[in-house]
Amino acid sequence: MDEITVGELVSVAGGGPVLDGVVFDTPSSSKVVVAVVDPKRGPLFRTVSPTALTAREQEGPHDRALQQLIRRTPSPAHVAARAASSSQGGRSGFKRGATHRTTGR
Repeated sequence: MDEITVGELVSVAGGGPVLDGVVFDTPSSSKVVVAVVDPKRGPLFRTVSPTALTAREQEGPHDRALQQLIRRTPSPAHVAARAASSSQGGRSGFKRGATHRTTGR
């Protein structure tokens, strides 16, 4: 596949039977997170290589469950987005940790 976009219908090959899936995220050029339906465990996410994916045209019987899994999962936060936050976890205005609280003696 040339360019992989989020929400694209794909078939995942490798390591077993070919599974129908929906692209959830592309964290890097060598990884793609795909929602698939495992016959034993149900809908879940798998990280695969882009070379293991092929585009598919028609919707499969499990696409509704995959869309629901994607809808209820929070969107991924990438390293670039996290690097913009401060070392205090994004708490602006708090430059130092809290001091020790005395007991009042």
